[in-house]
Amino acid sequence: MTALDETLTAGKRTPALLADLAVRALRREACLSPKPGLADRRGRGAHDDMDLPLLLASARTLRPTFRALAEAAGRTAAGTGLREELGRLGRAGEAAMLRTTRGVNTHRGALWTLGLLVATAARATDEREAAALAARLAALPDRHLPAGTPSHGERARLRYGVRGARGEAEAAFPHVVEVALPRLRRSRAAGVAEETAGLDALLAVMSLLDDTCVLHRGGPEGLRVVRSGAERVLAEGGAGTARGRAALAELDERCAARRLSPGGSADLLAAALFLDTVPWPEPVTRAGRKVLTCRR
Repeated sequence: MTALDETLTAGKRTPALLADLAVRALRREACLSPKPGLADRRGRGAHDDMDLPLLLASARTLRPTFRALAEAAGRTAAGTGLREELGRLGRAGEAAMLRTTRGVNTHRGALWTLGLLVATAARATDEREAAALAARLAALPDRHLPAGTPSHGERARLRYGVRGARGEAEAAFPHVVEVALPRLRRSRAAGVAEETAGLDALLAVMSLLDDTCVLHRGGPEGLRVVRSGAERVLAEGGAGTARGRAALAELDERCAARRLSPGGSADLLAAALFLDTVPWPEPVTRAGRKVLTCRR
């Protein structure tokens, strides 16, 4: 048993544990294969500048940032002050990530999403409460946010009038809590292999999300290709069936041909994988009194 496994068994949601779980989630998402249009164990996907080793190095670089975010949430009351401190730490983490990747944006969206959830996970009793707390923080202003060139995702959000990463957070991560996590857990309960369960959870998000990474590269038509293709894989029984695998391979080819990369969906899958491993306390009734125990 590793030190991380021992801490999980003990149910201690320390900043170090939450940081380790966030990095583990990023690594699991990166290694998951075959992901349509995304870098994975097979290669670069629709990217010219990104591969699995780079993603894994980027994830390792973010561990100190995730820990600092959790520590800040533990010592600062929820409010604008905490929101601004999280923003400051997140920007420092992004700079560290870009130094490691030599300017390649590997995990900017994931840092925003996981950073908020790491900050709220120590206070929450379950994933829904963590997402709700994150939503309140995301809606607060950050007076120290520097002006600059909008990201590709932000430009796509403004151009096409979609929710984007910030809107997803402000809505309490519905594609994480209502889509990816339930799909992941239903698949496991049905005896589906873990990697197949992860792929099906990713495809479920892809079939519904207005992914700004896809919109940036392919516009509304590219988004239609991704969403309808993911929906077809699931309709054919998912990534674990022969027909589903054939549909997945076809979608992968279409994403590669159009240079479509559903990075927003991948970020939300990583968030689901993180929330799924947090050792949440569980209410148990004893002699008419509610107490908390640890699920994991």
